[in-house]
Amino acid sequence: MTTDINTPLLNGINCPADLRKLPESKLNQLVEEIRLFLLHSVSKSGGHFAASLGAAELTIALHYLYNTPEDRLVWDVGHQAYIHKILTGRKELLNSIRQWNGLAPFPKRDESEYDTFGVGHSSTSISAALGMATAAARLGKNRKCVAIIGDGGLTAGMAFEALNHAGAQHSNLLVILNDNNMSISPNVGALSNRFAQLISGKFYSNVRKSGKKVLSNIPAALEIAKRAEEHVKGLIVPGTLFEEFGFNYIGPVDGHDLSALINTIRNVQKLDGPQFLHVITKKGKGYALAEDDPVKYHGVTPFDPKKGIVSSKKSSGIPSYSQVFGDWACDMARADNRFAAITPAMREGSGLVAFEKEHPDKYFDVAIAEQHSVTVAAGMACDGLKPVVAIYSTFLQRAYDQLIHDVCVQNLPILFAIDRAGCVGADGPTHNGSYDLTFMRCLPNMVLMAPANENECRQMLYTGFKLNQPAAVRYPRGTGPGVKVSKEMKQIPIGKSEVKRKGKDIAILAFGTMVEPCEKIGEKLNATVVNMRFIKPIDESVIVDVCSQHDLIITVEENVIQGGAGSAVTEVISSYGIEKRVINYGLPDRLIQHGTRDDMLKDAGLDYDGILSFILGQINGPEQKKENLANP
Repeated sequence: MTTDINTPLLNGINCPADLRKLPESKLNQLVEEIRLFLLHSVSKSGGHFAASLGAAELTIALHYLYNTPEDRLVWDVGHQAYIHKILTGRKELLNSIRQWNGLAPFPKRDESEYDTFGVGHSSTSISAALGMATAAARLGKNRKCVAIIGDGGLTAGMAFEALNHAGAQHSNLLVILNDNNMSISPNVGALSNRFAQLISGKFYSNVRKSGKKVLSNIPAALEIAKRAEEHVKGLIVPGTLFEEFGFNYIGPVDGHDLSALINTIRNVQKLDGPQFLHVITKKGKGYALAEDDPVKYHGVTPFDPKKGIVSSKKSSGIPSYSQVFGDWACDMARADNRFAAITPAMREGSGLVAFEKEHPDKYFDVAIAEQHSVTVAAGMACDGLKPVVAIYSTFLQRAYDQLIHDVCVQNLPILFAIDRAGCVGADGPTHNGSYDLTFMRCLPNMVLMAPANENECRQMLYTGFKLNQPAAVRYPRGTGPGVKVSKEMKQIPIGKSEVKRKGKDIAILAFGTMVEPCEKIGEKLNATVVNMRFIKPIDESVIVDVCSQHDLIITVEENVIQGGAGSAVTEVISSYGIEKRVINYGLPDRLIQHGTRDDMLKDAGLDYDGILSFILGQINGPEQKKENLANP
């Protein structure tokens, strides 16, 4: 794939078995080669970059010491798993990662036997690896199970639930904390590396166990010994918390000292029970520009390795929906001192960078803790603030109980700014916002809106904020049709749609992003087109009206058909006893794979050509549908 770089060791590695044939003395050279390969590959394809650079030594050490794929490595999220893909037979395909029909952006079970668990969302690795360790014990398998989790992923409650369970169960499980934030423990260096190797060794473990056995007959002495051990360890390592969960804490160890890392993991492999290895790494390691700005180089588009990422001077002048939200948030916070913006670690993606600088006292980043983000908003709303939760559609799924129990049941005035709704792009099925209309429209007290353009998004955000009940505005990734955004903010009448054009015979009821292509189709077919705007409450009067004047009603949405906006339309028609042919069209009942957003919409049949073809097929009625079924 890459001919302009010199990687002789890497060229000979097509699977971890090849890696394990190398003498340990050659591994540092391999680290340099693999970083070089990663730089040249990702700079051409784009992808998650800085985290993978930082995990080079750790990834090599794990595949070198463990018998993968028999031994299970479970990567959390998967941002750091590119080198894992390189070492497991996929290096020649790495330039296709995140592209249509290319490598998946994250570990994926049906892509490789080395991908033991499909990931994409954070904080799942410990639970999954514990499940695998439990299965191995039940089935008498002598395999090792390792969970690799970042310091960000460890902030989520699910990770701590898994730690608690694993410790109580005394499972043979290794949890590796890949700490690349440098905030948990700055105590890295020769002394801490040596200490990590010592406490991971058999001698320390045996002394510890035998000492406790002897002292168990003298309860007071055992308690004194335990306290002494905790205090001594606490002077050197920040492991007391994990020890309380029942894990043997080891570390911190320098994740870029390959020799120390290998020696420590070798020792850990000999220990029974739950082990916790704390590894310190640096995001972007080996590429100075990424080291200096790991956020900028977290997820990258193609760039020149010599120049790095250079901001394009060209601009379409069309703001992204995230920018529309961020600008509105700044304006709204100036107008209402009760305003509070909450994000679960999505400051940049949600468009809140400028807001944080302008309103630091009104900005709350709760880290990767989606459930907490919703309930802390509920607490704020109870006592006089007006919180806005800026969250991606796919991540709101993780806080569904809180959305129901803590917000809707109490009818609290919280606005959800739901970004990345519908087809998202290169991150694929785990990040698509395909289900929010379905899972939100069934909730009592919820007002649910979908803007057709940038200005409508701003006005809907204002409308939702002014309500004294839960409200949500869902909008896609990227830019819209380019409608100028008015500085003025006006409330939209709740539950009222907008007729974009009047035609005959066919009425197209379009939601959100689907309004623009449907308007063009309406012109071509002389069909009535309605921008429905509200999913809940739905505009019943316009539905009844179009039914009285048209033979065929078609709903179009960028959400799964089942239980979506179109279903709300058919429910209204049924409730009025109207006999009319109604067809719901939206995302199909399958996973849309990764690629560009345009690729995904085309695959789903939700681009202009796809929608037009579908509608033309429906004009011929049920007979055409029967033919389509017979000739899929």
